[in-house]
Amino acid sequence: MSAPDSIRDLVRRYPVLGLIGDTPLVPLDVFADEFPHVRVLAKVEYFNPGGSIKDRPVLRMLAEGLASGVIGGRTVLDSSSGNAGIAYAMIGGVLGLPVELVVPGNASLERKRRILAHGATLTETDPLEGYDEALRHAHRLAEDFPERYWLCDQYANDSNWLAHHEGTAEEILAQTGGDVTCFVAGVGTGGTITGVGRRLKQHRADTLVLAVRPEVFPGIEGLKPLGHPGDIVPAILDASVVDRWIDVASEPAREHSRALARRGLFAGQSSGAYLEGVRLAAREISRGTIVTILNDFGERYLSTPLWSRE
Repeated sequence: MSAPDSIRDLVRRYPVLGLIGDTPLVPLDVFADEFPHVRVLAKVEYFNPGGSIKDRPVLRMLAEGLASGVIGGRTVLDSSSGNAGIAYAMIGGVLGLPVELVVPGNASLERKRRILAHGATLTETDPLEGYDEALRHAHRLAEDFPERYWLCDQYANDSNWLAHHEGTAEEILAQTGGDVTCFVAGVGTGGTITGVGRRLKQHRADTLVLAVRPEVFPGIEGLKPLGHPGDIVPAILDASVVDRWIDVASEPAREHSRALARRGLFAGQSSGAYLEGVRLAAREISRGTIVTILNDFGERYLSTPLWSRE
């Protein structure tokens, strides 16, 4: 059974899963005055039932795991910055699968509470060690207790990027009529930029793909800094699709998130970071269509400094 067939089978049995995907692509006027000849469009991924883009790859990875029999009654295990954890917990709850997530201790309170609300088990790692320590801890658990856990490993699971190649990117092409000059995203697991980037370049080889890279500290939830000694580079990341890396600090990302909120789009800080990438891309291309992603819902960060006015 192919992954799309396995997903269709799950949607027939559990219709709530049919809410995942087919998200709207909306125009953004944030830079309209500065770049009047650049059209900016954003995929609003918080319309997914789990509130983020991570519903897409997690559904496909779990569908593949069930169809192949590899889960075999074990607990689904993975590390996450929080959004994929929510997707695992939510979809696992629908499917009746036990789920255990390893997240950094500084993941937002809203994320951790929602994971628990869906019935998953949560383990927190030292926030000073970042996402990589959560990843290492999950691998240690899987190695120590192979009979107990099935490590889905979103950082190395090809179903992750394929969900975006065959889903997110196809939606973008349909919604734009194939008119995409530039795509701006970032790297958490590498699934989005790899899957969407590959498909857009297959459609039109000169499509510019720009990857946002956050500063190490204080960082931006959901995005890996990369480029530093010891950083774990996701196995599924195809860096060859990236034409250019854009370094983005947390403060401009925060300000862009607030600008989006004032326009009725309440998204998290990674979406704000993408907007800074879009601004720099617009300056470079001067004319054309830029597509980006609003990764998750802003209410996921109410307990963080993102929306604080202090």
